[in-house]
Amino acid sequence: MKVALSLSVSADYLPEMKSRFNTTELEKMYHWHALPENWEQMDYREFLEQRRELIAQIIFEGYQTLSIGRTEQIEEQPLSIDEIVNDGETSEVEFKSTLRVNLHTGSKDRRMEMATLKTIAGFLNTNGGILTIGIADDGTPVGIDNDGFENEDKMSLHLVNLVKNHIGPTILPYIHMRFEDYNGYIVMKVECSKGKAPVFVKDSNIERFYIRTGPSTTELSASQIQEYIGQRFRA
Repeated sequence: MKVALSLSVSADYLPEMKSRFNTTELEKMYHWHALPENWEQMDYREFLEQRRELIAQIIFEGYQTLSIGRTEQIEEQPLSIDEIVNDGETSEVEFKSTLRVNLHTGSKDRRMEMATLKTIAGFLNTNGGILTIGIADDGTPVGIDNDGFENEDKMSLHLVNLVKNHIGPTILPYIHMRFEDYNGYIVMKVECSKGKAPVFVKDSNIERFYIRTGPSTTELSASQIQEYIGQRFRA
C-alpha cells in the first residue's frame, strides 16, 4: 500500500513561528531556504520538486556573485539593447526570437534550445558576446512571451538548467542574464565572457565544439578542434 507523504503537520506550528518575524524577514527566509509558497500544505513529492527548482535558482544567484572571469567581462558599462540592435549581428552579437518555441509550429522545439546553447558555447570559445532572446534576426522586437514562461525567473532558471545539463555548471560564472525593455517588449540579454577553457555542447551522445565566425556560429571538425584549442587556449 502506497502512503502519501504530507507536510501538513507543519501547519500546526507555522503560524506561531511566522508571528516572530515581519514580512520582509519572512520573504528573505523563504527565498534563501528555497521554500515554495504554501509549502506546508503540499504533498511531500510536490514540495521536493518545487524546492529542487528553487535551490537551482539560489545556486545560480550564488554563481552570479562570484568574481571568476570578472576581469574579462564584455564591458564595464553593458551596451543597451538599442545600441546592440543598431549595430546588428556581429561576431559578438546574435539575435534569437525565442528560447524554446518554434514560431513556425507554435510548439516547444528542442532545436531552438540547442541553437541557443551553440551560440553561448561559440561566444565562450571565441571572444565572448551578447545573445538577445526576443529579437528577430532583422532586429524586430518580438519579446519573450512566445516562450510561454510564467515569469522571468522561470525563463532564467530554464536556461540555467539547459547550460548545466548540456555544457556544464562550471561555466555559469561566465554567463550573466538580465531582462530589458525594448520598444515596449521585454527581451532577455545573455552576456557571455571570454572563456578560459574550451567548452563542448552535449548533443545526445555527441559532444560538439563551436566558435564564432563573423555573425554566425560554426562547428569545428575533430582536427580543427585540436588546432583551434592549441592556439586559443594555450598557456
